Amino acid sequence: MDYNFSECTLCPRMCGADRVNSTGICGCGADIKAAKASLHMWEEPCISVENGSGTVFFSGCTLKCCFCQNHEISHKNFGSNISISQLAEIFLQQQDKGAENINLVSGTHFVPQIISALDIIKHKLSIPVVYNSSGYERIETLKMLNGYIDIYLPDLKYFSSEISKKYSKAENYFKYASRAILEMHRQQPVLKWDGKRLKKGLIIRHLILPHCRHDSIKIIDWINENIPKESFLLSLMSQYTPSYKSCEYPEINRKITTFEYNSVLEKIIEYDFNGFTQDKNSSNEKYIPDFDLSGIPTFFEKK
Repeated sequence: MDYNFSECTLCPRMCGADRVNSTGICGCGADIKAAKASLHMWEEPCISVENGSGTVFFSGCTLKCCFCQNHEISHKNFGSNISISQLAEIFLQQQDKGAENINLVSGTHFVPQIISALDIIKHKLSIPVVYNSSGYERIETLKMLNGYIDIYLPDLKYFSSEISKKYSKAENYFKYASRAILEMHRQQPVLKWDGKRLKKGLIIRHLILPHCRHDSIKIIDWINENIPKESFLLSLMSQYTPSYKSCEYPEINRKITTFEYNSVLEKIIEYDFNGFTQDKNSSNEKYIPDFDLSGIPTFFEKK
């Protein structure tokens, strides 16, 4: 689809950068950049299922999380430029490998190109498309994706603007993420299954951070008040591992405690949410992919 990358406003930063000739706050220009495409087994069970999720890890990011485990690609922008036609071919290759779905990881700043790539191969694609997002989205950008995304998989990271500003340089995170999740739910309001495989719907992720259990509980309260519990899945993640610049913030330079984990888990049990919880001991670096450009063409077909 056509989009004016010379004045980009795809994400809530709305930096207006000329991404044709330079880069935006996301760290990327107008060309698609990706760091890995592979079958990934560490997503939620209904996403990974038996064969793994066909993940495409895009370079760059609209958030600036100080603890990002994927900082090599999100902050340092490691990756290789690819064309729209190459991206479309990557989708088909993942399907041919038996992927349960196409999983678009942090693709906000490439939404117009993703849509164009899906348009090329939509008649050949028989598996769901997953939009795996930080939650920091503009409704206007999400509306571009209406009809293209089968499963929305957003994070809901923070309730407090003070905390989101401190750790992700996004004071307005909850304002945009809460609206974005409601838009995602509007587009996919019903969970649809094929056995144990989720075919359509919304999964909201929340990662518990050290010293932030009260913020986590406020997020759970908001979800309960705004989205019918039978219409989505909640994925509570306990895998936080200090990474990147966590050492600059002593209060989060550790794993979460059993007390912090149980405090949030008890609230989820109280509301009787459906979904997934990680064992507290699941915090492990095995969840961090090896960004080695596997599955990504090294020859850029500039159009």
